[in-house]
Amino acid sequence: MTTSASIPLATYRFQFNKNFSFRDATRLVPYLAELGISHCYASPYLRARPGSTHGYDIIDHNSLNPEIGTPEEYEQFVAELHRHGMGQVLDIVPNHMGVMGADNAWWLDVLENGEASPYADYFDIDWEPVKDELQGKVLVPILGDQYGNVLERGDLKLVFDAEKGEFSLFYFQHRFPINPREYPRILSSRMEMLDRTLGSTHDDVLELHSISTAFGHLPSRHEITPESIAERNREKEIQKRRLAALCARSPEIKTYLEQTVETLNGNPGDSRSFDALHELIKAQAYRLAQWRVAADDINYRRFFDVNDLAALRMEIPAVFHATHAFVLKLVEEGKIDGLRVDHPDGLYDPAKYFYQLQCGLPCDDAAMQAVPTKPVYVLVEKILSGNERLRREWPVYGTTGYEFGTLVNGLFVDHEAAARVERIYRSFTGHSVDYPDLVYGCKKLVLKNSLASELNVLANQLSRIALANRHTCDFTLNALRSALAEVIACFPVYRTYVAEGRISSEDRRYVEQAVAAARRRSNMPDLTVFDFIRRMLLVEINGDEPQYYSRAVLRFAMKFQQVTSAVMAKGLEDTAFYRYNRLTSLNEVGGDPGKFGITVEEFHRANAFRLDTWPHAMLSTSTHDSKRSEDVRARINVVSEIPAAWRMSLRRWRDWNRSRKRLIDGFPAPFRNDEYLLYQTLLGAWPVEGLNDEAWQNFVERVGNYMLKALREAKEHTSWASPNEEYEKAVADFVRAILTRGKKNRFLPDFGEFQRRISRIGMFNSLSQVLLKLTCPGMPDIYQGNELWDFSLVDPDNRRPVDYERRERMLGDLKTTFGAAECACQATELLRHLDDGRIKLYTIARALSVRKQNPGLFREGEYLPLKVSGPRAEHICAFGRRKDQAMTLTVVPCLSATLLADRFESPVGEEVWADTRIEIPAGWPVRKVRNCFTGNALDLDPAAGLRISEVLATFPVALLVGQQE
Repeated sequence: MTTSASIPLATYRFQFNKNFSFRDATRLVPYLAELGISHCYASPYLRARPGSTHGYDIIDHNSLNPEIGTPEEYEQFVAELHRHGMGQVLDIVPNHMGVMGADNAWWLDVLENGEASPYADYFDIDWEPVKDELQGKVLVPILGDQYGNVLERGDLKLVFDAEKGEFSLFYFQHRFPINPREYPRILSSRMEMLDRTLGSTHDDVLELHSISTAFGHLPSRHEITPESIAERNREKEIQKRRLAALCARSPEIKTYLEQTVETLNGNPGDSRSFDALHELIKAQAYRLAQWRVAADDINYRRFFDVNDLAALRMEIPAVFHATHAFVLKLVEEGKIDGLRVDHPDGLYDPAKYFYQLQCGLPCDDAAMQAVPTKPVYVLVEKILSGNERLRREWPVYGTTGYEFGTLVNGLFVDHEAAARVERIYRSFTGHSVDYPDLVYGCKKLVLKNSLASELNVLANQLSRIALANRHTCDFTLNALRSALAEVIACFPVYRTYVAEGRISSEDRRYVEQAVAAARRRSNMPDLTVFDFIRRMLLVEINGDEPQYYSRAVLRFAMKFQQVTSAVMAKGLEDTAFYRYNRLTSLNEVGGDPGKFGITVEEFHRANAFRLDTWPHAMLSTSTHDSKRSEDVRARINVVSEIPAAWRMSLRRWRDWNRSRKRLIDGFPAPFRNDEYLLYQTLLGAWPVEGLNDEAWQNFVERVGNYMLKALREAKEHTSWASPNEEYEKAVADFVRAILTRGKKNRFLPDFGEFQRRISRIGMFNSLSQVLLKLTCPGMPDIYQGNELWDFSLVDPDNRRPVDYERRERMLGDLKTTFGAAECACQATELLRHLDDGRIKLYTIARALSVRKQNPGLFREGEYLPLKVSGPRAEHICAFGRRKDQAMTLTVVPCLSATLLADRFESPVGEEVWADTRIEIPAGWPVRKVRNCFTGNALDLDPAAGLRISEVLATFPVALLVGQQE
């Protein structure tokens, strides 16, 4: 496929919500342009649930979110981008929509009409689950208590909207429409009273009788032919309008209906008074249930285990068109230049979806093969595990960069210290943890407690397939369910991409690996069930099987893939990452905490591979999904370089803080593993500047909120589903106690001294990291606010408001001070004031300026790893980029704690680097380079090499730009 899209040079992520609007973004466009950004990278801004802070709970794909701005304000934002020669990349959400509440028209229609809704197929609903009571119904797990208790408390309220002529059930803010065919239950429940009041032959009474009869003759919600669906949809609205008109002209009828509703709503304390309402609710296309029921019985696919995010069936052409028409129109009009696809692993057939996105319309398998170009810059939020590669046949430009974040982070972790850090972790916590076993156990836990219903659906599908063949009909439902759970828990990647006629060698390898591992772990008496599952997942069926059987097998295999991705996300990212705290900077989306650092050679190989395969993929180091910001991770990484100091400090802190714990069930709380997490969290998030009492308390509150979320995600001593308030309070009290300022707290000053050492090294790590991101093959992204030091933790902490006025002011001052090349030598001043963050902003602005001056070099230029020799060679990562006569060299230090060893303040100068040199290959097109950060000119001599002490003489990183002689 050829490239035909407009490729961004660099993006900047904005998190839009009611507190950050189109108007706010418009005002900041000049700042982004001055910084060197080519495209705004926008979070979802289609109409979402009111108050949404993230935009992923979309309720209408065909309009802008009014909380973010008006269409006119959006046009002004686009115009301002274009005025500065910029564009935008939009984050889109094809996998799911926000439901519950009272504002998703499609979902409400499904609740009203069940399978007879025009939107019944839009959502991924199993209308034929095993439980008879759910046949043709949607389980809605919304109630805070058991259904009967909620009903008899009077929390479920029947409401009549006289202006619309329709009835709904409300549970606080949640609306559940009443099936129109069941309206006669309400309209006729007290008709004799109306006959006595107005007379049975009164025109209004006769009209009400007629309306009630018409509602009763609607096609049922189980009649799902196109003709009956159309008739029902048409006639129910006609009768509602008749009812509304009747109420408008007849106060008596309106009063009668209001009184009827009041009677049906029952009287708390009188159980029998709710019988009629209960029978009405039972007749609906939904079953209201306590929220805990979702884990076992929910029959619509969700976004992971979030009940109010219902999955869409994007494989249906009508659904694709209905959800993408508006966005693709904006693309066609040039208002959007690229798309970021959220959670593609949740889609039934991601490959086909990407082709549809590039075509701008649904396409079949034949059309997929005919797409000659990639006209839209599309990135996919695909998380790659281990050595997994993005599928080359997908018509996209790469991932959103989680794997790059993991790669570059690993460069600043001392891979030789893994065993020592492991011993420290084991000694402090008193537990030995095998990481692969931990992940396996977490995935089994998720399958048991929060995604059991998804497993049930798969097992039921597989059981029907097994029963249809005499060679497999003896496999019981229980055996199939147990074996499936083992295979899913052992799956090595998020998912495979088996589809009709498409089974890759990678897919086959992953399935066989998972099945083999599951077989080894299983204690089932009949292991042949795993052979059956393997054949079904690889769609290995005899050619003489009936067509319905083949379709069932393919559908099972493809649905299985959607489940493994959800289980991996919840089991790994949202459970194991909060339990395995050996070095928490490794516990990042797309990362592998079991892999402890990488070598410079591994880093170079990965960059060369990206240039060869996905040269325009996004490079990210902080995102809205990050567990910790790039600067927090850069600090925590330093622990790997100073394990001895870390061990001794931990012992002191443990002893000093022991008295601040309290016993719960005979054990001190918090437990050691949670305490270990807390110390690393403080190392990473500690404020860089001194704080007044109010600001300090805000920091303490942030840490407390983070620990609460981490504890619940870990699901060991408390959880979201079953909060252990006693343990949570013990941890919260511990956090406040150790962070209370005062002379009696020995911990705070000692920790502060240790953290200051960590912090300074972490800043050098961060500068190296950001320069690598801006010059490696790929397209760099900056997450909002991260152009200065940002020590945010997982969301919602990383969605706090950004002080843009400060950033604008700083950038303006830097542009004035360092505007001329000869003034750049003053950059050493930034190094003396490292804490204020200007040095990071300066590094970004300068590097982006070079990138803007040489777009072709960074989009398509060669990647040339450079060999380093001398006494400090292991502390340098250096590479060149070359295209025609243009060339740059990137030089950054790594593992600076070991390099400086308490002898030096900064990784600069002759004393630090001695005679360490970069070897310059013969035949390079230039012989002179200029350091874009300092303005210093250097000669490139292949014979003598390039001395690091000259390259990093006064500034801790270097981007050398070739100068033509």
